[in-house]
Amino acid sequence: MNEIPAVRQWRVPAALPAVKLAGAVLLAALGLLFADGDPVRLVVAVLAAAALAGWAVRDLVAPVRLAVDPAGLTVIHGFAGRRLLPWSAVEEIAVDRRPRLGLTSETLEIDAGDSLHLFGRYDLGATPEEVAAALRAARPTSTG
Repeated sequence: MNEIPAVRQWRVPAALPAVKLAGAVLLAALGLLFADGDPVRLVVAVLAAAALAGWAVRDLVAPVRLAVDPAGLTVIHGFAGRRLLPWSAVEEIAVDRRPRLGLTSETLEIDAGDSLHLFGRYDLGATPEEVAAALRAARPTSTG
C-alpha cells in the first residue's frame, strides 16, 4: 500500500530570481551604454529587461511550481495562481526528452485531460525524471 507524504513541493531554485534580476539590470545598463542616441535600441533593451524582471518577480511571488498531496497535484496557474488537479483528473505523468543544440532537454508533462502542464528543471529545482518518479509513487493505486 502506498504511503503518501502529507505534502511535497518543488520550487524554483532560490538563486534563479536573483540571476534574472541581475540580467535585467545588465540588459538595461547595456541598453543605456550602447544606445548611442538611438531610442529604438534603448526601448528594446528596456523592454527585454522589464520582461526578464517580470519573470523574476513571478519566481519570487510564486516559487512553488508543483506540489503533491493525498488530494492530488497543485500546479501553478496563470502568473501566480494555483490549481488543484485531483488524482482522478491526472491522465498521464511523463517526461519528454528532446535533443537541442547538442544537449538534451527534459520537460515534465502532466496531462490532466483538458489541460497540459509543463515543467522544466529550473521550475522544479530537480530533474523532471526525479519528480515524475516521486509523483508516480505518490499516486494512489486505486485511481491509476
